[in-house]
Parts: sequence; C-alpha cells; structure tokens
Amino acid sequence: MLVVEQTVRDYLTALAARSRDILGRDLVGVYAAGSIALDAYRPGRSDVDVAVVTAGALSGSAKQAVVEGLRHESLPCPARGLELAVYRMEVAAGAGSDPGFEVELNSGAAMPFRVTWTGEARRDEDGTFWYAIDRSIVAERGLTVYGPAASTIFRSVPDEQLVNLLIGSLRWHLSQPDEDGDAGGAAGPAWTDDAVLNACRALQRVRTGHWTSKTAAGQQMLWANPDPTVRDVVSRAIAAREGGVHPSARDTRSFQRDVLLELERSVDIR
Repeated sequence: MLVVEQTVRDYLTALAARSRDILGRDLVGVYAAGSIALDAYRPGRSDVDVAVVTAGALSGSAKQAVVEGLRHESLPCPARGLELAVYRMEVAAGAGSDPGFEVELNSGAAMPFRVTWTGEARRDEDGTFWYAIDRSIVAERGLTVYGPAASTIFRSVPDEQLVNLLIGSLRWHLSQPDEDGDAGGAAGPAWTDDAVLNACRALQRVRTGHWTSKTAAGQQMLWANPDPTVRDVVSRAIAAREGGVHPSARDTRSFQRDVLLELERSVDIR
C-alpha cells in the first residue's frame, strides 16, 4: 500500500473537522477518492480528491459556507489542489449515472478556482460522466476519513451503465483538441501518459470488475498483451511518470481508439 505523506493525511483530517463545523449534523461522511483511494498518490502531481456526503440537500447558504470554508485560501491544500464534490446520501447510495452533486469545488495553488453549484449545471462539453465513475471508485476503494465505511454509503452504477460511461469518457477525450500535439515524433506532449493509462484503467475495470490505479492498470496491460506496439506506448506512459519520454500524440490517440473499440464490442457482446 502506498503511504500518503503526513501533510496530506493531516489536511484530510482538518478538512473533515472543518466540514463538521460547517455542516453539523447534516454531515454523514468524508471520503478520499482518486489517487489516494487507489494507492497512487504522487507528491507534486496528484490532486486531493474528496467526496463529502450529507444527509440531505444543501441550502444555498450551506453550499456557500462549504466553498468559503474549504477553498485553498481558507484551508491550504498541500497538493496541486483540492477536487471536492458534495453528494447527498440519496445520490451516493443511488447508483445513478447523473452528476448529482450538491456543489463542486476545485481550488489549489496550482489549480484554477472553479465552483459548480448544482450537478444540473455541469455542461455536456465538459463531461458529465466523471461523477458516477468517481462514485464507483469510492464505493470499492474509498478511504474513510470520517463517518461510516465508504462501501456502506456509496453504491456503484451497474456495470452495464458503467461501461457506457467509460465509453463516453474515451469519446470525450478523443474529441479534445491536441493543443500541444505532435506529429508522431520521439517525444510526445505531457498529457499523453495520463491519456494512455486512463484508457488502460477503463479497460481493466471492464475486464476484471475491479478498480486499480492507472499505473497498475498499465502494468496489467503489459503483462497480458504481447503486441509490441501496445507494449511500447504503455511502457512509455508508465516511464513518463518517472521522468521518461512521453508517448507520441499519434500513438496515444491510436491506443485510445483501440481501447474504445474493445469497450464498444463488450457492450455488443453483453
């Protein structure tokens, strides 16, 4: 198990305490998600992903208090930034595919500040699939900071719907412009390692029924796939996380399309 640095552990404890001060009896639990939940936190690179669960819907003033009390300027985040989503209990346990959050906050020293006040306000072009995927991860792997165990509070969207959400996420990633793309040279742009490993994780979740970190999913792909082209792009993506050369944008897009095709075929088989 990866050991999260003490400053992050202290931050999560402080965030839970601040959440209790703000929400009082309405607070059900506070859960670390993302890289922390998946034993993949990397100092200097990872965000701190947190899901807060409340007993019911929040008023506008309560949402404002959460934002003002937990933003980086009020409670400094020791990582790149905080990505926080607040869900009412009904949504956390409901296994739905909608964004469903009460309020979403992104805030940190290296992260643009953003607040979205309702799940309905999340735009399709920004991706609405993230939240059900994140809740699925928390249901299986969430780290409980405060409250009942994550597995007793969150329920994953059914696998049939989850596959479609993962397909939607890959289609969304493939639709994004490559602002710093390359023409297939030796060194690719910085986004490619995450793109390759995110695709690996999606595929491994469908194949195994369990969530792993992106790097672990890439390593599983190397173990299972003898194709030299696949092994090259995945190996470079993993190495890039330790300062190695990134895969090319061309190879990354080709790999994403291949994974998308396999996910689409899995839906047809089902």
